Amino acid sequence: MLQSVSLDQLRMFVAAADEGSFSAAARRVQRTQSAVSEAIVSLEAQLGVVLFDRAGRYPKLTNEGVILLADARVVIAGVDAMKARAKGIAGGLEAELAAVLDVFLPISLVAEAAHEFRVQFPATPLRLYVEALGGAVQPVLDGRASFGVVGSLPTLPKGLIKERVFDVKLMMVAAADHPLASYRGTIPKEELARHAQLVLTDRSKLSEGRSIGVMSSSTWHLGDLFAKHAFLISGLGFGGMPVHTVAKDIAEGRLVELLIEEAPPGGLPLPMFAIYREGEPPGPAGRWMIERLKDSSASVAAREALRTR
Repeated sequence: MLQSVSLDQLRMFVAAADEGSFSAAARRVQRTQSAVSEAIVSLEAQLGVVLFDRAGRYPKLTNEGVILLADARVVIAGVDAMKARAKGIAGGLEAELAAVLDVFLPISLVAEAAHEFRVQFPATPLRLYVEALGGAVQPVLDGRASFGVVGSLPTLPKGLIKERVFDVKLMMVAAADHPLASYRGTIPKEELARHAQLVLTDRSKLSEGRSIGVMSSSTWHLGDLFAKHAFLISGLGFGGMPVHTVAKDIAEGRLVELLIEEAPPGGLPLPMFAIYREGEPPGPAGRWMIERLKDSSASVAAREALRTR
């Protein structure tokens, strides 16, 4: 029976879980409510599992439904990525490749890829934006960039496809003469709350009203990672930074890693994703660049290992 499970059924299952009702799911997938309901009933029969508890006014995921929802998302994302990749390969070469990069991305890796890009696509100019948080997503949404590589915005807007590229490590740091630098042992959150935290400002409105990684009620907001770096070294507060941007400062004693609750020593892995608009995948040049950055994952891991020795 499992062989007859269809992609349409999985899409309706995910839509119903996301929207909270079969009627809203029907509007999202542009089908009738009865079609959605019948598809989910059929899916439950094929899987031998009840996905939704229908006792209340609105269907609610069962424990089994929560587990299988994650699997359904993986299947759909894989198929969407395959279709997008095939469409990009079949399309013509871009007149210009415009991309937006998360400020947390090691720019040295992009420079290495750019050297090869110039050889592979000598007639294709490269335009790069470097932004943080929602600012790294907005150019993709509004069409200024064909794809982005992002990681610092926890939740992406609907209508985007993502592919995991690699991870970078984030580390909480402070200047060597900052009061937190002399704290012995793991620093509790209540102690962090007593000090000013330096955080990046989102130049878009995609994270408006949300605090991302904020551990103190006293915050200084900076719109530039380099400004944040300078303020950290000056002892104006503590904050999270990509390990590759502060490794030299730590080695030379200007900054100190802060051991905080719920964060492993050496930095917390942050997944970086290539994103692009659903139905508008990058062309051959953009696809090449995404795959080239994926190939950099081994290089990232090796460099992180050397920095943490």
